[in-house]
This record gives sequence, C-alpha cells and structure tokens, in this order.
Amino acid sequence: MKAVKLILVLIVLTLAGTGIARADRGHAHIGVVIGAPIIGGPYWGPGYYGPYPYYPPAYYPPVVVERQSPPVYIEQSQPAAAPAPAPENYWYYCAETKAYYPYVKDCPGPWQRVSPQPPSSR
Repeated sequence: MKAVKLILVLIVLTLAGTGIARADRGHAHIGVVIGAPIIGGPYWGPGYYGPYPYYPPAYYPPVVVERQSPPVYIEQSQPAAAPAPAPENYWYYCAETKAYYPYVKDCPGPWQRVSPQPPSSR
C-alpha cells in the first residue's frame, strides 16, 4: 500500500509542473500546471499583463510673461526765473581823442561812461 501511494505521488509530481510568470512593476503570478510538459520544463515566459493603466499627459503650467510698462516721466515746473535786468545802454567816450566807441577802438586814457542822449534836432 505504501508503494502504491508513493508511485501515485511520483506520477502526480511528474505530471504537475509549477509556473512562475514574471510581470512588470514587481508583480509575479504563481500557478500550478497539471499535465506532462511537452517540450522542456515549466513555462517561464511573461504572463498576462492586461491593459496598461492610463497615465494622463504631463502638465506644464503656462509661462507667465510680465510686461513692464514704460517709465512715466513727469515734467516738473521750473520756478519762474527772475526777470533779466534791463540792458544798460551807455556810450563810451574817449576824452583824449574826443570821440565815442565804436568810432574809436583804442583810447590812450580811460573810457568814460556817458548816458545816451537823443540827437539834437536842428
């Protein structure tokens, strides 16, 4: 009786093969195959992966372009300038030559400043 059980266990183990299918992302499928291997040993190829999960496209935030407005210049009002003094109109007389400037360019003595006088009417 022990011999028969031993033979049956050996037959079952011979006909039964174990298979481990490797899958991506770290998952493994373990299964038991009952039957005689036809070629080679148990199947070690990739298992059923199923549909791939959906990954949405990468999100890139929009580029923000900050446009600076041109500088604003405010013209400051200038303080009112003091009025220019009235031009001083003088004639310059040379006593040595008895003539006025610009008729005489050089005077051997000092120039005398004389107030202008209107021409005499004759």
